[in-house]
Amino acid sequence: MNSLHTHTTKFRWWLIASIYLCALVFLLFQGGKASLMVFLILNVLLLYLGLGRWSGIKRVQGERKIVHSNTASPSLTAGSRLEVELRVKIPGYWPLPYVLLRERLVRQGGKDLLFEVSFVPDFKRSGNVNYLTPPLQRGFYHFSPTVCSTKDIFGLIEHNGEFRSEDTFRVLPKIVAIRSWSQLRLGMRGPYSHTAAARSSKETTQINGVRDYLYGDRLSRIHWNATARTGKWKSKEFEREAMPRSIVVLDRNAESYARPELFELAVSSAASVFDFGLRNENAMGFVSVGPQPELWEPRSTIDHRSDVMNHLVTVANDAPQPLFQALTQAEAGLPQGSLAIIVSPQGGEAMIRSLQLLDRKGLVPCLIYMDGSEGPAGDEQWQQLIIRRGWALYKVKSLQELPAVLEGGGQRAYTV
Repeated sequence: MNSLHTHTTKFRWWLIASIYLCALVFLLFQGGKASLMVFLILNVLLLYLGLGRWSGIKRVQGERKIVHSNTASPSLTAGSRLEVELRVKIPGYWPLPYVLLRERLVRQGGKDLLFEVSFVPDFKRSGNVNYLTPPLQRGFYHFSPTVCSTKDIFGLIEHNGEFRSEDTFRVLPKIVAIRSWSQLRLGMRGPYSHTAAARSSKETTQINGVRDYLYGDRLSRIHWNATARTGKWKSKEFEREAMPRSIVVLDRNAESYARPELFELAVSSAASVFDFGLRNENAMGFVSVGPQPELWEPRSTIDHRSDVMNHLVTVANDAPQPLFQALTQAEAGLPQGSLAIIVSPQGGEAMIRSLQLLDRKGLVPCLIYMDGSEGPAGDEQWQQLIIRRGWALYKVKSLQELPAVLEGGGQRAYTV
């Protein structure tokens, strides 16, 4: 692209030099008023083209304002559009017929988006332009420097300038709202209930001992007998409610996903389930095994959610090993008694082996199956085997149907 632009520029300069030389030869050998007028007009035009270098475009100033078009969500999620407003000010006095703006929206690890807009400067040599981006995929984005260019009225000479307006943002995976899910509610009293975060879980009215006074404790918490006996301020320690622990396991095996859309469905489903668990005061963990295992222990804090969501912004299906081997590598991040929610399009005997592995390690396995089949359902014997084992199975074809599938209970065998 740059070589083509350089070649075009050289051709234009050679054309101008040739025309000027012809006009000069015509004046010298022909003489007369006609040749003189042609030579004078050509010099005036060349003077106009030369003065365009001082048009002020090289000292252009500008700023960018970004408006999120999806006002229903405070954060950017996949599929959102951005409305971009550019405000440009060009110093100087030389008249400009128009200004062309080019800028590039760079996505980390993905394709760039190129935008071109133009405007006619007003009397103050400024202007505003707006454009709308296409639906954005998840990822981290930033804008490259905005290139401003203008040409003379003949379109012969182009003058360029640029300004920087640093704007970086992230686009999270698309998340759907899940109203209820009985599988997580069972954790309140099921085998995978634990006190995962003692300071964040709710307290009961049952006294569990005495501790040192902490600044901010209410007077009702002070243990007066212990304070009088020891001579130091003591406070009552209450038992805390058990919090269910759940682990979301995202399958990142490259061979499991026949289409890129299927992996995006898996990422959005995992993010939706993880977000639902945190909103319902569950301690949620996350396991994502790619070239290296990435593990987050079950917690229920805001920083914990932010760390996992940042990971999901750029996660890719780049795991060389199948799910069974990935779970073996992530054994340290799978505490016993937890609900292990696998999000994967893998089925058959390989998935049953993975669920059996979790069951042997003392976890309660659950499968959210990304059903990528477009035709009628194929061999479902492995699904029936999962149901007979008493493990939960949820089949999802699109993100929109995920809440209905989870709220409906999916397919599982219940025992009385």
